[in-house]
Amino acid sequence: MSGGRKLRVSPIVVDAVLTLLVLGTVELMVYVADDPGGRPATPLAYALGALLALPVPLHRSRPMTSLLLASLLMTVYYASGAPGFSPIWVLGVPLFSAVLAGYMRWSLGITCFFFGYGYFAVINRGSTPVAALAIFIQQWVLVAVVILLAEVVRSRRALAAETRERLRMAAEEKEREAARRAAEERVRIARDLHDTVAHGMATITVQSGAALRKLADRPADDPVRAAVAAIRASSKESLAQLRAALGLLRGDEAGPAAPGLGRLPSLVDAVRSAGQPVEVEVSGTAVPLDAATDEAAFRILQESLTNVLRHAGDAATARITIDYSGSGVRVEIADDGPGDAQGHSADPSGGGHGLVGMRERAESLGGTLTAAPEPGGGFRVVAVLPAAPAGSAESTGGVLQGE
Repeated sequence: MSGGRKLRVSPIVVDAVLTLLVLGTVELMVYVADDPGGRPATPLAYALGALLALPVPLHRSRPMTSLLLASLLMTVYYASGAPGFSPIWVLGVPLFSAVLAGYMRWSLGITCFFFGYGYFAVINRGSTPVAALAIFIQQWVLVAVVILLAEVVRSRRALAAETRERLRMAAEEKEREAARRAAEERVRIARDLHDTVAHGMATITVQSGAALRKLADRPADDPVRAAVAAIRASSKESLAQLRAALGLLRGDEAGPAAPGLGRLPSLVDAVRSAGQPVEVEVSGTAVPLDAATDEAAFRILQESLTNVLRHAGDAATARITIDYSGSGVRVEIADDGPGDAQGHSADPSGGGHGLVGMRERAESLGGTLTAAPEPGGGFRVVAVLPAAPAGSAESTGGVLQGE
């Protein structure tokens, strides 16, 4: 066939052809039968011969029913005294399917019964045992060929099924091995991160604490003391979050809760302590957010405020707007700074990974995120995130009520 396509024949067509072949063969055997002592062919013999083909269509779906029905009809045919012929032409197809289905003992028993009955019937009608054996030996060979062929096909199918099962188990084992290696790689990454980043953050926390002790005699509103306190608080929080992330990489089940909008005031205070003015406005009725949405909103605010600190300039003001009026929460962060040559205000596509990561967070929850420079200067990030479904067991109360 062109294109390597194989010709597939419907099983119904195959069974119809087999039925016609059995029917034609049986009628021919009735016509040419020269059984000693048998009756000549009559219309009844041809009619009974035609009935012998009825079990063939059942051989595929009900092999044992087909074999037993063929045996019953053969018994009726022989009892009627019609011209005798070898039962292999009637039992061949049902016998093959029965052996293929695993009914070897029943198949052998039924076949031996009919051929034994036929052998002694021929002897009873005047034939010698040797002559009867010569008549039946060829038919016995045909029966053996049918049984052996069916057994070979059954064995090959069983082998193919076993091979498929082994391949499936091998694929599963390969997936488990890949998962194990990935887990080991995560542990290695966690260890490396802990040895580098976590050590650095811990050092910053310790040194900022020492600096605060040196500045203990200064007023509480001293900008230097406030800045050092903000550095220490931010480093402690970052260290806790880093350890929580490392715990997930190591496969720890428990760990600190992920941050949410409830921690926005402390984030805003830290940014203000760094000298960046921040305004916060909350509108609408606060709705419970599921943990993933709550964390995503906080992370988007955190990343946007970090970009403001890096690129907007000290004279810029960051404006945060949180709106609960829709079916979810709308988070907006805008600044009026000019932006530097490499800053986010000059690069709406987000050349770094910050804007890409924020957009991926929003889209993974079914939300949207847009980020672009303002026409009159500055930069604006708008994220629309869905709220938790009503009655969600994972909803959290970490919503911002206002400031």
